[in-house]
Amino acid sequence: MIDLRGITQTYQGPQGPVEALRGIDLTIQPGEVFGIIGKSGAGKSSLVRVINLLNRPTTGQVIVGGRDLTQLNDAQLREARREIGMVFQHFNLLSSRTVFDNAALPLELAGMGKADIRARVNLLLDLVGLAHLADRYPAQISGGQKQRVGIARALASRPKVLLSDEATSALDPETTRSILDLLRQVNRELGLTVVLITHQMQVIKQVADRVAVIEAGRIVEQGRVLDVFTRPQQAITKSLIDEILPQELPVSVLDHVRKLTRQLVATAPGHTGRLLRLSYSGDSAYQPILSQLVREFGVDMSILHGQVDEIQDETFGSLAVYASGEPTQVRGAVEHLRAGGVAVQEVTIEI
Repeated sequence: MIDLRGITQTYQGPQGPVEALRGIDLTIQPGEVFGIIGKSGAGKSSLVRVINLLNRPTTGQVIVGGRDLTQLNDAQLREARREIGMVFQHFNLLSSRTVFDNAALPLELAGMGKADIRARVNLLLDLVGLAHLADRYPAQISGGQKQRVGIARALASRPKVLLSDEATSALDPETTRSILDLLRQVNRELGLTVVLITHQMQVIKQVADRVAVIEAGRIVEQGRVLDVFTRPQQAITKSLIDEILPQELPVSVLDHVRKLTRQLVATAPGHTGRLLRLSYSGDSAYQPILSQLVREFGVDMSILHGQVDEIQDETFGSLAVYASGEPTQVRGAVEHLRAGGVAVQEVTIEI
C-alpha cells in the first residue's frame, strides 16, 4: 500500500543543513496498523508528513496505492490526498464550526451536495460515538471527543490510508486507550491502512501489527511488534520498550544473585550458577519449561523477577531466573530453553 524508497529530507537550519531523514526504505502492507516510534527529534513526524507530501522529500519515491506522489502535478496530488486521511495531535478543529460542520468540511471543499454530506457525516459521527454531540462546538466537548471529531473528519473522503501523528499524546491514559480502540475498529471495519506516529511504546503495544523504530532520521529496527518487544536488537529499541517491559533488573535482584552465588561457592564446590534473562512469546509461554528443566537436567531454578503481558492476543513475557547445578547440567538446560523457542541472555554481574 505504501512504499518509501530512498527517502531523504534536508532543510536549512540556523547553523547549516539538517538531515531530518536519511535513506528511509519502508513498506507498509494494505490493511495493517503500522507504528513508527522514536524519541523527540528522531524524524518520525517528518516521515509521516512525507507520506502525503505535506513535506516533500529531498530525494526518493513516495508510492501510495501504486502511484508515485512525487511525480504528480498539483491537481493530481490534491486528488491523491483525498485517499490519505490525517489525524493531528492538537485536533485542528475550527472553533466557529459545530462537531457536524467540522467533520463535514472536507466534503464541502470537495463540492459534495448537502444531502449527501448529511448522510455521510451522520454515519461517521455514529461510528466515532458522537452522534449525540453533532450540534456542539469544540469548546463544549472534551479532548478525547475533539480527537473523535478529528478522526471523523479524516474519514470523510473515504480514504484508504489513515495517518495518525501523535494523535493521543495530549490525552490522558484512559482516553488514549479509547481512541486507540477506535482506530483499531476503523482499521478492521473499513479495511483502512493505519500509520501511527508515536513516542510511546504503550500505543504500539495496544494496536500496531508491525513497528519501525526511527533514530536520527534512520530506520534502525523493524518487524512484528511481538518480535521487536521480545527480541529488541538496538539500544534505542530497548530503551523505548523499557516503559512496558523493563530491560534492567532491579538492584535488589542483583544483590540476591550475589548472595546465592556466594552460598553456592561455599556449600557446593564444583557447581555453577547463572543468572538468565528469558524472553518468550506465543506457544512457548504456555509450556512447563522450567519444571521440565528441573526434572530432566537436575538443576535448581529460582525465579527472581518477571513480567507477563499480551500483544494482539499473544502472550509475551520476561523472566529472570538463577540456574544452579553441575556445569554440564546448566549448559544442557540453557540449550534446551533455546531449542524450545525461548530467547536466553546470560547476565554477568560482579560478585
